[in-house]
Amino acid sequence: MDPFARVPLGGTGVTVTRLGMGLAPIGGLFTPVGDEAAVAAIDTAWQQGVRFFDTAPLYGAGLSERRAGLALRGRSDAVLATKVGRRLVPAPGATGGMWSEPSGASPVWDFSTAGVRRQHRESLERLALDRVDVLHLHDPDEHFAEALDDALPALVELREQGLIGAVSAGMNQSAMLTEFARTGLFDCFLLAGRYTLLDQSGRKDLLPECERRGISVICGGVYNSGILADPGGNATFDYAAAPPAVVAKARAMAEVCARHDVPLRAVALQFPLAHPAVASVVIGMRSAAEAADAAAMAAVEIPGGLWHDLIRTGLLDAGVPVP
Repeated sequence: MDPFARVPLGGTGVTVTRLGMGLAPIGGLFTPVGDEAAVAAIDTAWQQGVRFFDTAPLYGAGLSERRAGLALRGRSDAVLATKVGRRLVPAPGATGGMWSEPSGASPVWDFSTAGVRRQHRESLERLALDRVDVLHLHDPDEHFAEALDDALPALVELREQGLIGAVSAGMNQSAMLTEFARTGLFDCFLLAGRYTLLDQSGRKDLLPECERRGISVICGGVYNSGILADPGGNATFDYAAAPPAVVAKARAMAEVCARHDVPLRAVALQFPLAHPAVASVVIGMRSAAEAADAAAMAAVEIPGGLWHDLIRTGLLDAGVPVP
């Protein structure tokens, strides 16, 4: 696999590298990062060949977007995605939840038509760029009607005006994305954690629907928040302590990989790209070292015997596409 080959998103003119960089970590996810380290992470990913970057206002309440803008300014070959659905409001000194660095702002839900237009403008201001290529509806789980009736038409209008290249939605579930796919108005989706070595639930509904309709899928969360990078004693699965059965399965997969002298995280990264609906895999990277490692894992040659052993031992279903 060439992780830096460019492939199209749906029927749009937007093309992305098979390996993309997720910019949630540089927003201070769980631990502080700082501007210098964030820019160094993006610089390293760029030097390796990554040209697709995915951010959101939520990530560090604006910090990720600001830092992405610092690093990507003047790099016209970059393809950038951001998100709408959470509007930032002033909140001096505020931090909370997963975000460890104060940005002076806090997110509030807003899928209104006017809110989407405003969020798009404000993202461009934080990025200090004149365009984003992909705009996702972000986590509309509890806001389906408003996202469909108000936010989606605003995204379609932005696309028609040439202000964005692709209309998308990003979620941690496949069922609602499948409903969105049936509208015929989306170019791509960001599916987080639902098409991985441990969880292929997106294969039951979303991926076949997207394949039929020519909608591209971008896979995020392919390490399932860490367990497929390191299934050790403190492994997390979907941002919580991993259940024992999940830990046991991940460790069994790691043992198969070790017999073939291949890191588990390389297999986890490359696995989703075998599905014909999947255009890109987005890996969260918080440092130059993590960016270099992701590029190295994307380039690892994985022998066919490894995939055969995962299927033979029941760790992967026999019908699942593999590279």
